[in-house]
Amino acid sequence: MQKWLLKILVSAVNVFILAYILPGIEIKDMFTALMVATVLSILDAAIKPLLILFTLPVTILTLGFFLFVINACIILVDAYFVHGFQVDGFWHALLFGALLSFFNGLVNGKVKLMVNTGSDKEQ
Repeated sequence: MQKWLLKILVSAVNVFILAYILPGIEIKDMFTALMVATVLSILDAAIKPLLILFTLPVTILTLGFFLFVINACIILVDAYFVHGFQVDGFWHALLFGALLSFFNGLVNGKVKLMVNTGSDKEQ
């Protein structure tokens, strides 16, 4: 549970920063970014596996690039549910999803490394 909350916080900060930088993505405030990250996490856990299963032949045929389309669709659904989060279109969602995945992976890797080295110092 603690790891999930940390990932939500990291994702919320990344959502807020990317919404500020990217054109076509608008977010009201940091609380909305937290809501976007939470809903995105729930959608990734509940709907994304089903979409991947249903589109497996296309995903294999495109060597996995169709997963970017699935991510963009999930972000568009997130924008539909969270008020204060607006995505202007599919291509904006595609770019936002790709960059969000990259930065979340980068920051979560750094946080994991800091947590692991911090626990080693205590022992």
